[in-house]
Amino acid sequence: ASSHPQPDHAATLDAARPPRRSLMSALPAGTDIKRALENSPETNIEDELPDGPPQPRPKNYLLLSILACFCPAYPVNIVAFVFAVMALNSYNQGDIEGSKRLGRNALWVAVASIIIGLVIIGIYCVVHFTTVSKILSVPVQTVLLCARVSE
Repeated sequence: ASSHPQPDHAATLDAARPPRRSLMSALPAGTDIKRALENSPETNIEDELPDGPPQPRPKNYLLLSILACFCPAYPVNIVAFVFAVMALNSYNQGDIEGSKRLGRNALWVAVASIIIGLVIIGIYCVVHFTTVSKILSVPVQTVLLCARVSE
């Protein structure tokens, strides 16, 4: 057993290491953090910006397709509504040509839905009023005679 004190290996390693500095202390004292972030590659979006002014939003005919949903041509008018929403989403994602194409599709399907709905309403009115008018045009005596026969 020796009477010499044991050397502290952890203290020796800490003395050999350079002192640790935090990110804040790594920056020079006068450096603006905002300027440092603007120059970082993660926040550099210059390549993603369009070259010209933003293009105007093409028509998506969302209102027309919503109005077409009130016509009784349900599978068709739902498709028009979906096309209109897809046109709006395409524009929001920057796809101008896709938005124009989907907007035209929404227009044509909404117009077709309105025409189909008007034809269905017309057919319903013709059938309804011709059926009711035939029943009303039968003389009351004939109706009473039919009622007596059926008893």
